[in-house]
Amino acid sequence: MAIGASVGKGGVNDLADVMVVQHLLNGWLGSTAQPQLNPDGDCGQKTITAITNFQSKVVGLPKPDGLISPGGKTWTALTNTNAPSTPADLSGAAWWHANQANYPNSNSLTELASPFRERTAAFVDALKAAGAKVTVSATRRNRTRAHLMHYSWRVSRGEVAPKDVPAVPGLSIRWDHGDLAKSKKGAKEMVDLFAIAFQPSLTSLHIEGRAVDMSITWTGTIQVKDKTGKARPVGAPQSGNTNAELHRIGATYGVIKLLSDPPHWSDNGH
Repeated sequence: MAIGASVGKGGVNDLADVMVVQHLLNGWLGSTAQPQLNPDGDCGQKTITAITNFQSKVVGLPKPDGLISPGGKTWTALTNTNAPSTPADLSGAAWWHANQANYPNSNSLTELASPFRERTAAFVDALKAAGAKVTVSATRRNRTRAHLMHYSWRVSRGEVAPKDVPAVPGLSIRWDHGDLAKSKKGAKEMVDLFAIAFQPSLTSLHIEGRAVDMSITWTGTIQVKDKTGKARPVGAPQSGNTNAELHRIGATYGVIKLLSDPPHWSDNGH
């Protein structure tokens, strides 16, 4: 099923395309107990309002424009919302094992956003040159993976109804099993497999490429150059998590330590 041109406010609104959109919107409207449209091919105010509401509630657009374009975000979300449910779509352990690897996080410094990428690389180079061991465990977090982690946590705890989880274009998962207990169980299985201990954020600096998790260790006292090139002695404790002098050196590069999170450094200390 496809449309050949735009439908909605200011769209081409070809009769056949409008009818396709109206039928798809009715699938969503019916599943959420809302009044359905008359699929007559006339793109009137009711159809535009339904498009706008769908963009706001499902697509998550901050400024819904009431327009659906072929292949656009709204069209993708609308077709995903009306995709037939199969056991493979349902959230849970089986879905996690089959799909989670498609949304990997990165531990490569090259995945960080500029200028934090260059600042972190320079800091790490200085650490290694001084004889420190640096192990990077996480840099940029996959946005879809963050979405999956966030909503598996919230659905499992009953904080969000399964049917209210926002759709993500390109992500085929059905949180609503048709039974709340089963839906929460499926979400909890994913929480356990993701090894989530605290509610995952949707606005983490890791998602933006502005944070890095790394362990830094050394023996004895090493001489680490700050951004100006001045060598500064760094002794005990021999851990990047707790050594205040190393934190001060990192800050000269624009790599700031978050004290409450042992491996976490970022561009603003959060």
